[in-house]
Amino acid sequence: MEDRQLLRYGRHLLIEEIGMAGQERLLDSTILVVGAGGLGSPAALYLASAGVGRILIADGDTVDLSNLQRQILHTEDSVGQPKVESGRRTLSALNSEIELVGLNEHLQGANLDRAIAAADVVLDCTDRFETRHAINRSCFRQGKPLVSGAAIGTDGQLAVFDPGAAHSPCYHCVFPQDQPPEEVRCAVMGVFAPLTGVVGTLQAAEALKLAGGFGEPSIGRLLLIDLKRTRFDSIELARDPDCPVCSAR
Repeated sequence: MEDRQLLRYGRHLLIEEIGMAGQERLLDSTILVVGAGGLGSPAALYLASAGVGRILIADGDTVDLSNLQRQILHTEDSVGQPKVESGRRTLSALNSEIELVGLNEHLQGANLDRAIAAADVVLDCTDRFETRHAINRSCFRQGKPLVSGAAIGTDGQLAVFDPGAAHSPCYHCVFPQDQPPEEVRCAVMGVFAPLTGVVGTLQAAEALKLAGGFGEPSIGRLLLIDLKRTRFDSIELARDPDCPVCSAR
């Protein structure tokens, strides 16, 4: 690690569980953030500031004025521009020493598989049920840990699914694809701006623990966040032994 990096990441190095070894693992890691919106914005900012060596950001949308209430990766000057380009500029200004790759598309099929194959950890920062299941399937096929977040209104959720942990369920175990919930999106239901910051920041924290090899990632638990009352509750999750996605383990 160079002198500049020792200075930059010094507050991490002082944490016994992270130290030099953990920070070097972060510098050598690749993390994929699918979605550069409300959740992806704070997640990507903290991944970049923490020194993740390579960050892939995937999103096929452009910045809209209505996004700026919660998508802190973007500015007024970015309206009308691809979110991945706006995001790359912001993250590069924050940390010019890391590699930033923008994927200006809604990942699916072979492209989704390739992006996940290139990553050590995947963050699902999307808001579509079908996309979440596609990401989950690909992660479990390829053995990549998945950090899933959701936010609507004043309520949020966070869960970590890790194919490498024998006790870990997958997203399908918890939210079966054949039992889709009523799909609610922030464009219709609204979302409390700080909620996306809370959930996205927690996603970054879980991803950093997984990539850096320290701490205890929140595997096998669903964290429920109620910012209306400032309450955090945790539910233990169990694997579905008949799950079509992960039961083959």
